[in-house]
Amino acid sequence: MKLVELYIQEVMRRLPEKNREDIALELTSTIEDMLPEDYTEDDVREVLTSLGNPAVLASNYQDRPMHLIGPRYYDLYMTLLKIIFPISAAITFIVLAATSVLNYSGESSPVEIILSIAGNGVVEVIGTGMQVFFWLTLIFAIIERTVSSDSQVPITMKGKEWTPDDLKDIPYVPKEKRISKMEIFGGLIWTVIWSTCYFKASSIVGLYEKSENERMFTPFFDQDVLMGYWPLVVLLIVLELHLLLRKWKAGIWTRKLAILNAVYQFIPVAAFMFIFRNMEVLNPEFTDRIQELFNGSFNFQWLYLTVSVGLLVTAVINSYEGFKKALKMNGTDRVL
Repeated sequence: MKLVELYIQEVMRRLPEKNREDIALELTSTIEDMLPEDYTEDDVREVLTSLGNPAVLASNYQDRPMHLIGPRYYDLYMTLLKIIFPISAAITFIVLAATSVLNYSGESSPVEIILSIAGNGVVEVIGTGMQVFFWLTLIFAIIERTVSSDSQVPITMKGKEWTPDDLKDIPYVPKEKRISKMEIFGGLIWTVIWSTCYFKASSIVGLYEKSENERMFTPFFDQDVLMGYWPLVVLLIVLELHLLLRKWKAGIWTRKLAILNAVYQFIPVAAFMFIFRNMEVLNPEFTDRIQELFNGSFNFQWLYLTVSVGLLVTAVINSYEGFKKALKMNGTDRVL
């Protein structure tokens, strides 16, 4: 009976102290009933094999799952993890980038700032990911152990078991029509970059020169004149964030979204042409230095026209791409 006693011991040590005695008597009786009268060690091995691993048997007595997150909640857990992590990572990176740029004092070059943001951003995003993973896993582990259910059928985002009727709420979307999370994330990063550069233009945007003894920086813009257009810039920021929010909510390119995207593509171009038609936004020291470097042959009007045309071409291309994706045929309108 030594094997039986060891088996019961392995089961009991995994159970609460108050339940061990009763369960040990019950398990001993069960094993004795399963053994023949003149049993051998092989018979004992066969019975213990049929009862299974002591850890599993102990779990059955406790009605406690041996997994952290079971099949009923695993799909919901992974879905929420895929939704929450990118949003948290984007917010973390944007806050870090905005803080770094706003606290920029001009002592480092823009390249050094960008590399610093990239390096610190990776560390912060990893830390955020670990926090999201820990807390979401903890919440689902608690749910797994507190919400009792005899069914192990996975539940959906609606908190109910899946039925074929759920397919009616899922449109068939070709890959080409989908709006990736990276596209939205990239749009957020770009908005943070250009908006912070606007408000800190006098210490970021300019001509960087390095001599043997010192590093010289000449601001491109006159900050006081440039800040006179802040209501227009704030409006552009709001419009960009609104477009990104619409893209995130839609998830796919539609005709309405393509029209909205086209309108929003040309508004920043018009704003640029409106602001920079006023040459006073340029820092006189910068224009003098440029003329000195180019022997007085540099034409800022040509630069203004070149950038304006480049922005117009980019807006046209982005608008065309939006309509191209929105008008792409689904291949089939119904899933039977």
